[in-house]
Amino acid sequence: MAPYYETKLGKLYHGDCLEIMPELEPVDLVLTDPPYGIKMDKGFDGFGGFGKPIARKKYLNDNWDSVRPSKKVFDLILTISKTALIFGGNFFADILPLSTHWIVWDKKNTMPTFGDAELVWTNSKRKSVKIIECEYNGLLGKDVTRVHPTQKPMKLFIELIEKYSTEVDIIMDCFLGSGTTAVACERLKRKWIGIEIEEKYCEIAAKRIEENLTVMERIERSEKGITKKTGLLF
Repeated sequence: MAPYYETKLGKLYHGDCLEIMPELEPVDLVLTDPPYGIKMDKGFDGFGGFGKPIARKKYLNDNWDSVRPSKKVFDLILTISKTALIFGGNFFADILPLSTHWIVWDKKNTMPTFGDAELVWTNSKRKSVKIIECEYNGLLGKDVTRVHPTQKPMKLFIELIEKYSTEVDIIMDCFLGSGTTAVACERLKRKWIGIEIEEKYCEIAAKRIEENLTVMERIERSEKGITKKTGLLF
């Protein structure tokens, strides 16, 4: 099974995770943000609030959030991984096992019309709730220019990977989107596997990953003729 893109640390596969995951070796951590099935794939119209509305980027050709993943997908995730962190776990509570350890991402939200937090389901054996604060408001661009409607902050993913994996672990994201998990792993020098069904997001992810390689890695890849041409600076 040939990857769409790869580095020394990881491989990105283009395709349906239901078909690809059974072909993979077990991993240590799955960190993923699946479609919730709440039709947020088009982005937002903007914030009316007080005064002049602020425009939001639209994703009119996206349809990935029209249907949530099946129970079979989550069963595969739990089969292939030791630990799983699944964003939006509250939307999948009826098809995921009971969790005794939830993560609450506190966004320190400055916009009262948006959610204050997001829930992350885990299969950790801990019996607690972990609150992670990471200020973020996509409307105001607290992190970076977003290239995916539900793109998460790099700082948040780096913290999750550091807290829930070790330096020798392999991390997988089976709904890679714009590649945040892979980029975070590259920065932390951890091995990774990414799966993305939409080729346009595979291309975006590959470019973001390439931009985060070291100068020497880029030189080596250029000499081998495998450098990805990029115009994105994330």
